[in-house]
Amino acid sequence: MRIGVDYYPEHWDKSLWEQDADLMAKTGVRLVRMAEFAWSRMEPKDGVFDFGWLDEVIRLFADRGISVVLGTPTACPPLWFYEKYPDAVMVDRDGQRIRTGIRGHRCINHPEFRRYARRIVEHMARHYAGNKAVAAWQIDNELEAYHCFCDRCADSFRGWLKEKYSTVEALNRAYGNVVWSGEYSSWNQVQPPFGHYPDAWMNPALMLDYNRFASENVIRFSSWQASLIRRQCPGVPVTTNTWFCEHMPDFYQEFKDLDFVAYDNYPPTRLPEDPEACVSHAFHLDLMRGVKRAPFWIMEQLSGGPGCWMPMCRMPSPGMIRGYALQAFAHGADTVLFFRWRTASIGAEMHWHGLLDHSNVPGRRFTEFANLCTTAKSLAFLQGSEIKASVAILFSFDNEYAFKIQPQTEGYYYFEQLQRVHRACMELGLNVDVVSEKEDFSGYRVVIAPEMYVTDPAVSGRLHTFARQGGTVILTARSGVKDIHNNAVMSPLPGVYRDMAGASVAEYNPIGRDQIPLIGADGQAYRGTQWCDILEPEGAETLVRYDGDYYRGSAAVTRNRFDRGLVYYIGTVGDEALYRRILMDAAGDAGLEVYPDLPPLVEVTTRTTADKVCCFVFNHSPEPRSVTIRGETLSLEPFEMKIITRNP
Repeated sequence: MRIGVDYYPEHWDKSLWEQDADLMAKTGVRLVRMAEFAWSRMEPKDGVFDFGWLDEVIRLFADRGISVVLGTPTACPPLWFYEKYPDAVMVDRDGQRIRTGIRGHRCINHPEFRRYARRIVEHMARHYAGNKAVAAWQIDNELEAYHCFCDRCADSFRGWLKEKYSTVEALNRAYGNVVWSGEYSSWNQVQPPFGHYPDAWMNPALMLDYNRFASENVIRFSSWQASLIRRQCPGVPVTTNTWFCEHMPDFYQEFKDLDFVAYDNYPPTRLPEDPEACVSHAFHLDLMRGVKRAPFWIMEQLSGGPGCWMPMCRMPSPGMIRGYALQAFAHGADTVLFFRWRTASIGAEMHWHGLLDHSNVPGRRFTEFANLCTTAKSLAFLQGSEIKASVAILFSFDNEYAFKIQPQTEGYYYFEQLQRVHRACMELGLNVDVVSEKEDFSGYRVVIAPEMYVTDPAVSGRLHTFARQGGTVILTARSGVKDIHNNAVMSPLPGVYRDMAGASVAEYNPIGRDQIPLIGADGQAYRGTQWCDILEPEGAETLVRYDGDYYRGSAAVTRNRFDRGLVYYIGTVGDEALYRRILMDAAGDAGLEVYPDLPPLVEVTTRTTADKVCCFVFNHSPEPRSVTIRGETLSLEPFEMKIITRNP
């Protein structure tokens, strides 16, 4: 288990470099990321390269046994480049070029940007080829599925559509363009979704394809850079760092050709008072591990209170720095780099706090970080260990995009629905993989498929096969609603899943933030919100009914025997207790071990080595907790992680 930091030597006087390297080495830092924003220092003038300063700082670290991750600086071309090519700036939805500000304003399809990006990446890779201090490369920084509306990107989008549909007639049929006289008669009429209109006012089929295009576009850019680096530096791992941004690329495709997943992890420093809120970043971590179903890196980890384009947040409470990093290790990270070593004293991020504050005096957070470095060293035996999950949650980027295009009801978000079922798994101590809907489901015993809104026939076919062969499937409302083009399917919901569910939707009611009482078959009371599918069982048994409104007594949750398997259907957005009950039953059906008596906000995750099972018990709470695991009682301080081991 490695601990590292993000460092920006170009921001600091050289007199600090050696001091910082000495303190890092003394503290236990083993890895440093740098250079991802330093293009203007590496190429101060067009065609004039200067790597001397970077060579010097890399040498300082290497002499102390610290390796480096080098970032390609293509997120921030120098201003001399924009002076020469002002049309290389992205264009917004209103057709205006964005102002050159701090970072990320280049159009990745501009031919001159590509030429200059190739040149700086190739110069860097050639210069550091064979340098044993370079442990990995990071492409760009936090790549998004950029929505650029310049003429070049519009042409690229049209080309993407031509390749997919071949003819304008086929495109018109797929999009239903007869609505509002929107039929194209030539490819020149096809435009990206310009204008200030809300996404929901646009053709939903066009919008979904545009999001798919934007994702594939940035993935091609990432893969292109990776190929440039690998030609010069064969054998050195290449990745990029991702996060949950507004326009996310398809992570499963983004990292397919990269060597490992890297994620920027910023758990909350203020926990919400609402006990129903999904606050744990365990879902994010399990998703990142699930992208390649392999260990991953945290390229940026919370070091202090965030603050930049928003007012400053609370500082991490005692235990958070250490606890959140150990939570990442528990869920599959094997390397965690903290953002950042020093709090910036210049630029827009000067209030996004690092480990060392502006005072330049190591304080409480730094002491906790140093303690973590010692703990991480003691966990070296976990390197290469597995997280064996019997439960999978399916994630679909088509659904993520489609729900943003057409919001279903007030307060209803696709991402949050996945988090709700994931939280129930965490509360029972179940290891969970969050995987692409396109993955092979074999090896799992329970597959949770929330909001299967956009229907891919291949995915629905695999879910049918999984259930028939004895697997347990959990479906939810808003499944089987759309076809692959994001058009509504004319059949009773849940569409292609109706036979599996053994029930159909007689009517639905989008209730938004209202609540409706629910009653279980055993008399247990629950609450529903946001959405109500009023179900008519067609062979399924009713587990939970509505206990209010005009559909009082109608089925809300069902369970159906489907060949050798079981299929649950959750027709509403339930409270924590409802999901916990359903997951308890599903785990029991599948013969999975659970921890039913975990206190609120206590998570249990296991990693398995060749000769032991390591149980990570994390108190994600500002209050002390006591928990009994396999007969052993643990007392946990706020945000404390304890590890217990047993034989496999």
